[in-house]
Amino acid sequence: MIHERRTTLAEYVTELQSKGRIVFDAEEAVEALGTNRGAFLDAAQRLQKRGQLISPRKGFYVVVPPQFASWGAPPPSWYIDPLMRQEQQPYYVGLLKAAELHGATHQAVMEFQVVTGKRMSKIRAGRNLIVFYYRKEMAVVTDGIEDIQTDTGRMKVSSPALTALDLIRYGRGTAGIDNVATVLADLGSKIDGDQLAFLSLHFEKPVAQRLGYLLDILDRRSITRKMHEMLMSPGQPPWTELDRAEAKDPLFASDPVERDQRWRVIVRRVPEVDE
Repeated sequence: MIHERRTTLAEYVTELQSKGRIVFDAEEAVEALGTNRGAFLDAAQRLQKRGQLISPRKGFYVVVPPQFASWGAPPPSWYIDPLMRQEQQPYYVGLLKAAELHGATHQAVMEFQVVTGKRMSKIRAGRNLIVFYYRKEMAVVTDGIEDIQTDTGRMKVSSPALTALDLIRYGRGTAGIDNVATVLADLGSKIDGDQLAFLSLHFEKPVAQRLGYLLDILDRRSITRKMHEMLMSPGQPPWTELDRAEAKDPLFASDPVERDQRWRVIVRRVPEVDE
């Protein structure tokens, strides 16, 4: 915390940047400036109108460095960790964004996707869109969360194994089964089979079944062997559709092209991988 008095919020913001910081909360700024909350809010609003400051959540502020002026905000990776600390919520960057960070780069990711233990509305920050996905029990996937370095600090990201499971679980954030298969083709070599098996115990069985089938057709059966053993013990799970949306589509709802006995997955159409 900066204890010296600043005459203006603009000077305070400049001082923060000189110390390598781009985030602060309202209480901290009011104390540092020696002003009242009303005067601070007026000053903050002026800087926001000038494009020098954003407020993704009430009471939480992010400085917009000059190089990101045209974007209206710095990348979410620069402030997601302090933002979630402000929210007092566990989190990790996941799904397609995590896959991109692990080297799956077939498609540009349009959302900054975050999994957290609280239902939170999406945030529009300049050109960036932060979308939150809810998981009730965050503690059970701790082993699949990694801590990585960012340009301004650190952030939590799902491991390749946890990312793969989430891509199946949160289908609405993945742009369809073909895109999931394409991402898994890039991600497969980085997935730890033991971790995948352990984490799959904390997902719905159909998630593990669908993922297992996809990894198998991508020639990654060695990764799925242990998950398969755990899934099939003590007995086989019910059959599940590979893509529930296609199962309801009149174009695909007739006889399936395949019933995969190993994973007990009904396949209406074999996914296409973008090479």
